[in-house]
Amino acid sequence: MKASLLSLLLFVFVSACTASEISITTTSIPNGTVDTDYSATIQASGGCTPYKWELLSGKLPTGVTQTPSSKTTSLDLSGDPTTEATYTFTESVTSCDGSSVAYAWFQVAIQASAIHIVNLQWHASTSNDIAGYNVYRGPDGVTWTKMNSGLIAATDYTDSTVANGSTYYYSATTVNIEGEESNKSASVKVSIPQ
Repeated sequence: MKASLLSLLLFVFVSACTASEISITTTSIPNGTVDTDYSATIQASGGCTPYKWELLSGKLPTGVTQTPSSKTTSLDLSGDPTTEATYTFTESVTSCDGSSVAYAWFQVAIQASAIHIVNLQWHASTSNDIAGYNVYRGPDGVTWTKMNSGLIAATDYTDSTVANGSTYYYSATTVNIEGEESNKSASVKVSIPQ
């Protein structure tokens, strides 16, 4: 009995992976107020992930730190600013393979106290089992921070932590007596004057 010889023909296809150039898509971030929670997001797109973010020059407001998001292509800035001043800084973002780098310059003013307030009002829910409402604020209509520590029983809310020359987005949710929270309402954009 003769052993048969098995021939194997292997084709290897190689294609070039051309990733797009990386860019920072956020052009400005909100101002802040001393001793008030600060939150901003710097977004990037293109290139390959995970991105490497770096503070190249200048400095963030005292009390604010930066954290690259592990789930998105963004850099999150957060903290409680402690010093009134105008801060300028340059961020860089590099794609995962180092082939593409982008830079952006930002300026943020931290003021001593809020000069303006935002008064929000909404229609009451028609459900019989509503325990209250939550109000959310964000710098871009995507990233949200809950503003109230406990449920709001009324249908209005006043935000006295806004900073001059900033833009904020607001959304509200209902919470029933079992603690279930609804989806966020359509957001409302508010621009604060200087």
